[in-house]
Amino acid sequence: MEIPQTWHYGLIAHWWAEFNDDFRPHEIPYFQRFIERGGEQALDVACGTGRLLLPYLRAGLDVDGCDVSTDMVALCREKAEREGLSPTPWVQPMHELEPPRRYRTIYVCGAFGLGSDPEQDAEALRRFHEHLEPDGTLLLDIEVPYASADDWKYWLKEERRSLPQEAKPPQELRPASDGSELGLSGRLVDFDPLDQFVTSEMHAQRWRDGELEAEEKHLLTITLYFKNELLLMLERAGFGDIEVQGDHNNAAATADDDFLVFVAKKT
Repeated sequence: MEIPQTWHYGLIAHWWAEFNDDFRPHEIPYFQRFIERGGEQALDVACGTGRLLLPYLRAGLDVDGCDVSTDMVALCREKAEREGLSPTPWVQPMHELEPPRRYRTIYVCGAFGLGSDPEQDAEALRRFHEHLEPDGTLLLDIEVPYASADDWKYWLKEERRSLPQEAKPPQELRPASDGSELGLSGRLVDFDPLDQFVTSEMHAQRWRDGELEAEEKHLLTITLYFKNELLLMLERAGFGDIEVQGDHNNAAATADDDFLVFVAKKT
């Protein structure tokens, strides 16, 4: 298996800060309801540039944040300070989690399995359990491996022969708040169905006044999990009373859901 990598740095972190706040907006009220129903204090694991964390702080909720990316955390702080908010995010991968306090709610949105391996993911679950208060709640979502027909085909060896996909520069530029323009493109580089491991590459550019000012390429490795695998991992980490919901909808998961949310209690 390759060494896990992540791409949430540099220009890509700036792209997230500029344009990612409106990504999958229904996730924000979903997690917020759990926090408001007796779930403070809460921890946003892999908070990024504050897509969920900042709305919760605006609502007066007691929420901390952490992320593996120094760049993401710095941008999160900058965005918060512009609004007069005082978050306390820190830099730490989830499998090394050592927060300053215990929590009623820990949530991980769109980040489990990114830039990590199964051993690290299992350790992350153990640490979530350790740092929850008794009867505390873990909320953890995943995109199921079969969500995309374009990606699912690479489970077949005949299709994997076409990898890596062709590298292409960003085709569209978006205006950023500093007067520059940012572009982003991605491609699938490798797919390992035995270890359920995907490697993608992100290509970022920053243009200013029609000139290319900066350019970066970063890799991201993703470990894929199916429902029953993650249920077993949660049970081994000490969690009980585990409910699997659909795509942030408070309903039982179905085979048609592209995302699953695991709602697990510390017992």
